[in-house]
Amino acid sequence: MKKAIPVVHTFKLTLLLFLFVTTVTCQDHGKLSLVHSLPETLEEISGFSTADGSPLLWSVNDSGNEAIVYGYNPLTNKIDRTIEITNGKNEDWEDVTSDDEGNIYIGDFGNNRNKRRDQVIYQLTTRHELPKVAMEAIKISFQFEDQDKFPPKKKNRNFDVEAFVYLNGNFYLFTRNRSSKFDGTTKLYKLPAQPGYHTAILIDSFKTCEDDDDCQVTAAAIDRKQNRLVLLSYNKVWMFSNYSSDNFFKGSVKKIKLNHTSQKESISFRDENSVYIADEENGSGGRNLYILELD
Repeated sequence: MKKAIPVVHTFKLTLLLFLFVTTVTCQDHGKLSLVHSLPETLEEISGFSTADGSPLLWSVNDSGNEAIVYGYNPLTNKIDRTIEITNGKNEDWEDVTSDDEGNIYIGDFGNNRNKRRDQVIYQLTTRHELPKVAMEAIKISFQFEDQDKFPPKKKNRNFDVEAFVYLNGNFYLFTRNRSSKFDGTTKLYKLPAQPGYHTAILIDSFKTCEDDDDCQVTAAAIDRKQNRLVLLSYNKVWMFSNYSSDNFFKGSVKKIKLNHTSQKESISFRDENSVYIADEENGSGGRNLYILELD
């Protein structure tokens, strides 16, 4: 004869299950709308971008992962396509951007300790329909015009890059400030989107805010049709508009506090009024895709 399960024990199990479900479904995401928990393959997602009118978000993982770009479909929450780079590795992939010709660019320029001399941007084409391809990438390498020590003194460590965009044949790189005397300054560099070795020219800077836990720039995206640029941190988005040419910081700026702190390192325009944002898995949280309405 089977023993009856104590009523008290059953009640406790039911209560724990209720509390778990309630916690998961009622998490506060601030101004963000949760879309999906991302596939496990993207647990260290560090950048993504759309390309060539496709709904796919071309996504990469952080340092030490495979040299693979994942064509993630936010409508189905599945990875539809993959591109493996055969002539490079994932030293520290940090962001993805695209042009209007179906090309995507992967920024291998993560530089936490500010001592790298081998930053490179990989160019790939997405104009094929194969679900899985291996491809040789075009390489664009660069150095910073104002860095002569590797690493520089701790107070001058502002050569880590985790954010960039493409505009009119050039890349625009935004630094993640890791200096010991953090003041929120992100430096803006410009370099040609052409194969070869180039010098990244410092053209401007912008002060985000002074909390080094919340004001470091971790991703960027641009809407070339609407002339809008967004920068991301763990809990904020800065949106720049009404600028001319590449004078992003000379236009209007709107700071959006997300009221939700996590390791957010990916942002891309979803449409003219909203962006996709994703965070890395960190402990028991993260690895999610969100939507932020901009207006």
